[in-house]
Amino acid sequence: MTMEERVAAYKEDFDLFPTANDKLEYIFDLGKKHTTLPAEEKNDETFVEGCASAAWLVGECRDGKLILRGEGTSEMAKGMLTLLLDIFNNRTPYEILNFDPAKLHEMGIIELLSPVRQQSLEAFLNMVYAYARKCKEAM
Repeated sequence: MTMEERVAAYKEDFDLFPTANDKLEYIFDLGKKHTTLPAEEKNDETFVEGCASAAWLVGECRDGKLILRGEGTSEMAKGMLTLLLDIFNNRTPYEILNFDPAKLHEMGIIELLSPVRQQSLEAFLNMVYAYARKCKEAM
């Protein structure tokens, strides 16, 4: 499934929920699939600067793909990380760098996020794209 197809699938899911609260509950439910990082991977280099709650993102270039892992501390961060990692993880740097992050608006969740949470999303995306550029350079 392409990144765009993954976004479209999430949009279909979100469209099933009639209210903003229902959509937020769905994000919280996604967070139940959330994984954690080993303590040694939670450091200044992987810390998502500008995130509303503490979050870390690790990116490794492996076999021409960017492998992403992350951890968030709040329910919202866990859910959003799970959703975003599902979209961005295990992709080539070219797929990521050619993906327009504005397409995330099509899912219908950006407007659910407070301005601070929108900044958190931007901080996460900045790290993903930085990892993708680094991975592309290493190829």
